Amino acid sequence: MKGMIPMDEKFIDAVVFDLDGVITDTAHYHFLAWRDLAREINIDIDEMFNERLKGVSRMASLELILQEGNRQNDFSLSEKEEMAEKKNQHYCQFLKQLTPHDILPGIIELITAIKSEGVPIGLASVSRNASTVLKALQLEDTFDYVVDASKVKKSKPDPEIFLTACNQLEANPKRSIGIEDASAGIDSIKASEMFAVGVGNTLFKSDYQVDATNELDWEVIKAEYIKSVKVTRS
Repeated sequence: MKGMIPMDEKFIDAVVFDLDGVITDTAHYHFLAWRDLAREINIDIDEMFNERLKGVSRMASLELILQEGNRQNDFSLSEKEEMAEKKNQHYCQFLKQLTPHDILPGIIELITAIKSEGVPIGLASVSRNASTVLKALQLEDTFDYVVDASKVKKSKPDPEIFLTACNQLEANPKRSIGIEDASAGIDSIKASEMFAVGVGNTLFKSDYQVDATNELDWEVIKAEYIKSVKVTRS
């Protein structure tokens, strides 16, 4: 029941959000940029294929596309880096269209509820454009710490990005919550031993799952977290 969870002690150290698909949705922009690049090298991809690129780093995404066209051995490392940068430049042009209206439903309310209880919040994004996106959404001062691809060596599903966020927030991962919309991200959260909240109806490894961001309710998330760690209500 809402309002029944005692808040006299801090039982959640931090909440760490993914960016794309949780705070806003630029997946279609990614798809358009990757599709245009792929067409230049005679590879066709569709939005279903693009689902495989969610939560995956830029270079890893490029490798998946090249494998799709059986061209993974046709380019040197420097050529691949040039292609990835070209895709990013195209993607950044799309990002100029973002405004605060592109924040996904329910996210501002969720962040407000978390911050009202003094729980630190972080962002863990494999994108190197995270700061650009946050500025466009006018959320650049919202998060206590932001981890992007420039601050980690390993991409999701490795737990490094979420562990780095927890470390910077001085949070115990086992007492923290991660929110993701991609399978690789959920695997990353689980590997870090955080409580995994999945946004999307296919994220079956999540500890708690909703279909869309407007279903993310802080009181319900806390209750599910408590249930998972068998915390007894006082």
